[in-house]
Amino acid sequence: MMEEKFRDLAEEVKKSMANPDIDMELCFPSEADEGCELKKYPYLRVRYIVEGHDVYEKEIDIDPEYWEKDVKDLANFITFQIQQFMEEIDSVEYGGE
Repeated sequence: MMEEKFRDLAEEVKKSMANPDIDMELCFPSEADEGCELKKYPYLRVRYIVEGHDVYEKEIDIDPEYWEKDVKDLANFITFQIQQFMEEIDSVEYGGE
């Protein structure tokens, strides 16, 4: 079942991104609750909290073209996107220090 695969994926990403400043939530098209938007595809909503007060959000869509990928490959792809997102924010917050 795809939903199970995405839950495994979310766990895998959480493990690899073990960062207390990051909050992740997996959202499915069938669940428009808990602050998740109703979208066509599942997505990960990532919240990055800088120094405990500035909150940045990014939604990473999990498009069908990725669904057949191995969970580890998909986790690497998403982890990379999250790291890029964090680097962008850090350069804005800290002026590229």
